[in-house]
Amino acid sequence: MSVTRREALVGLAATAALAARGQVVHGEAARPNVVFILCDDLGFGDLEVYGSKISTPNLNRMAAEGVRFTNWDAADPVCSPSRAALLTGRYPARVGVPKVLFPTDKDGLHLDEVTLANVLKDQGYRTMCVGKWHLGRPEAYLPMSRGFDEYFGIPYSNDMTPRVLMHNTEVVEQPAKLETLTERYTGEAVKFVKSAAEQKKPFFLYMPHTFPHVPLAAGERFRGKSSQGLYGDVVEEIDWSVGEVLRAVKEAGVEGNTLVMFSSDNGPWWQGSPGKLRGRKNTTYEGGVREPCIARWPGRIPQGRVVETLCSMMDVFPTVTKLCGGKLPEKPLDGLDIWPVLTGAKTAMERAPLLYFNEWELQCARWGDWKLHVARFNTAAYVPAPVGGVHNFVLPHPELYNLASDPDESYDTAASHPEIVQKMLAQIEEMMKTFPAEARDAWAAAKARKTNDTPAGGWPSGKA
Repeated sequence: MSVTRREALVGLAATAALAARGQVVHGEAARPNVVFILCDDLGFGDLEVYGSKISTPNLNRMAAEGVRFTNWDAADPVCSPSRAALLTGRYPARVGVPKVLFPTDKDGLHLDEVTLANVLKDQGYRTMCVGKWHLGRPEAYLPMSRGFDEYFGIPYSNDMTPRVLMHNTEVVEQPAKLETLTERYTGEAVKFVKSAAEQKKPFFLYMPHTFPHVPLAAGERFRGKSSQGLYGDVVEEIDWSVGEVLRAVKEAGVEGNTLVMFSSDNGPWWQGSPGKLRGRKNTTYEGGVREPCIARWPGRIPQGRVVETLCSMMDVFPTVTKLCGGKLPEKPLDGLDIWPVLTGAKTAMERAPLLYFNEWELQCARWGDWKLHVARFNTAAYVPAPVGGVHNFVLPHPELYNLASDPDESYDTAASHPEIVQKMLAQIEEMMKTFPAEARDAWAAAKARKTNDTPAGGWPSGKA
């Protein structure tokens, strides 16, 4: 059966399923509701369905009733940039968020960028953000100015001060009480779902949790309950929260017309598990950027599938925009519409390499199963800077890893596949021409540094 024929059959079957549920309007599927739940610093190996010993029954069920991704790229190894990629469909380096934002910063996500909330609000959606924002603290950069009708949460990481809890643009608690935070987030999310459904309005709920970013805190009924310490308690409470949101969607009668997705912004920090992947938060090894991702939509997304093709946080914007009948922005997107992968109409997506930046610094590219390391800092993350400072050095010998057979990036195969190395290097150079001057200048500076010979996997050194 050809892909085109199969896609047509999948679409007909989905429409019939929705019609049976009363979710078809004038012969077309009603505009779907969208819920995106995002964790902070959750590792690839931190959910039971991804191999963890932490109990996550609601996410297990969500995966069993939908699809689970095994190659989901968060678009950046730290939080602010990854969130910018999710809401714009573009590389963080293009939208003014190449690094973590702080409460004292005067800017954030470029004000001329269109967010997913902007697009859906223009389509008549009710929109709400519940949780950690982290795309700018000044009022012009807060959720209420970026397409959301309502906001409740901490506007940046919970280890930053002042730790304020906000409702819309007003501070309602300082310091925010962390032990009750997940429960309060959940209550606000459930209330929003029920209210939007009662008004018969399509809705977009963006729910970026504060945890498991440190400092960790869990509600009283979850503390000490997991087998994996406080971190496990926190993840189990998040799993409970997911269950409450799914229950609210079902009780509101909109389960058959609601896409729910779950992921995390980057790899684990001091605790948590990257699974069998190398690296953690703030590194461009897979452990810093590859995340769990689960999507569920009864009647539209087949149950129990595992998606192995490479997808990105940047794909959410174009996929949801098209599903909801929205208008794509004039600026070109870096993400793809992955709806055919979600439905099973396709098993793979043809795409350009995904570039891995750390702040403005290009370090890797991924093309299908191939991962090419082209540059690296001269030290590990979160350790004292070496004499002369931290610099990005182009590797004297690019390292090529086949992530299908070597997911922890342990065995450099560049010498065996010079043609792939050269093809990817050429693609990188062409793509870098399209990035802002800061990224291009950083890449030129990295290439200009004199680098000493470096063994595969080692920290480069040289003259900065």
